[in-house]
Amino acid sequence: MSPELESLSKSCQPFIPTIIAFCCNWCSYGAADLAGVNRTKYPTNLRIVRVMCSGMVHADMVINSLLKGADGVMVLGCHMGDCHYINGNEKAARRAEVIQEMLPDYGLEAQRFRIEWISAAEGGKFAQTAQEMTDLITKLGPNPFKKKGEEPDAC
Repeated sequence: MSPELESLSKSCQPFIPTIIAFCCNWCSYGAADLAGVNRTKYPTNLRIVRVMCSGMVHADMVINSLLKGADGVMVLGCHMGDCHYINGNEKAARRAEVIQEMLPDYGLEAQRFRIEWISAAEGGKFAQTAQEMTDLITKLGPNPFKKKGEEPDAC
């Protein structure tokens, strides 16, 4: 295929969002693993970052991910009352409220961020959450902070 035709075919591909998922080592990372072991399908556009606790994910980690071009960010942790670090998920929940308020200040939709509680036994919920986030971000479109050339042109 000629370079011109190859370039044209690449430019007509649909938008596939890049979503960063900060996953708690003890629960949601285990759920991601369970989804894989069970061969549960979930979007391949998810980039999992394993953290020891959802409470360790600071607001600047979420904001920086979005400012560097991620189309969406999720923080996935243990259910309330089940945190291996006692109250890390409560800290994450408080931070999530602040993040939701900050995103419009950057010109970003608050829906580009999501926090969810998923236990290690909930591989199906992990897959469903990833699919829901992908569908939502696809509707919102590319992150305005994404650098030129990182996304295909519209057909």
